[in-house]
Amino acid sequence: MPRPAMSMLRFFLLLPVVLMASCTLHLPAPEISRQRVETRSVPVAASADTVPIYLLSDSLHTALVFDLKWLEESGYVKPHETGDHKWVTMSWGEETAYVQERWLNPFQVFRALCTPSPSVMEIIPIDWKVEQVCHHQEVFISEVPRSSGPALAAFLNGCAAKRSDGTPETIAPSSWGNGRLIRCPKNYSYYFPRICNVWTAQSLQSCGYSIKTRSALSASGLVRQATAQRNGFVKIWDPETDEKKSAGPAS
Repeated sequence: MPRPAMSMLRFFLLLPVVLMASCTLHLPAPEISRQRVETRSVPVAASADTVPIYLLSDSLHTALVFDLKWLEESGYVKPHETGDHKWVTMSWGEETAYVQERWLNPFQVFRALCTPSPSVMEIIPIDWKVEQVCHHQEVFISEVPRSSGPALAAFLNGCAAKRSDGTPETIAPSSWGNGRLIRCPKNYSYYFPRICNVWTAQSLQSCGYSIKTRSALSASGLVRQATAQRNGFVKIWDPETDEKKSAGPAS
């Protein structure tokens, strides 16, 4: 291969590495969200002073479900469109992947992973049992102290670009349900290794969970840490087995 062609090939092979090295792993976080209520050594037992948090997971993606009233009492500012509901399912990712209804093409995948891309935070209100609404994903549950709410709310508020009235700016309907996609600030770009599960890890960290972000890039790596004894998430729904039980015996 001619030397100029070899040099060009080397450049394109090294470009993703250079980009990754120059990009930070973590999303920006307000100071209060970094001052965690506690670092867990044992799970928190359910009581009047705790609220449940649900972790949703499939083979690639994770999301969290929060008590909306608790979030608002803790200072979270929800979009106008969200209304009053029991729960909100929230996740974060690359804007095109959420907005576009069809699968990403190879160029879009490369651009999303290897170059900083706009991101969105999805919020979907629900009022039914979480495991029945999100039955296509594994569902885990844990308890957090109510006092961890302000740190979590600060992190979630920081993930949203704001309208002039201070509420989150939304850009499109959610990928499912009756939710919305919240535009994130420009410095919340999506790229590898700053992917969807990093947001989930940082949200859990702000609640006091002991999660190592670099070991939580994959959904399985995040779930493995969340279900460790020190964090205490417990699986309450597995679509591989529980949906078959719900369907009953085949006729």
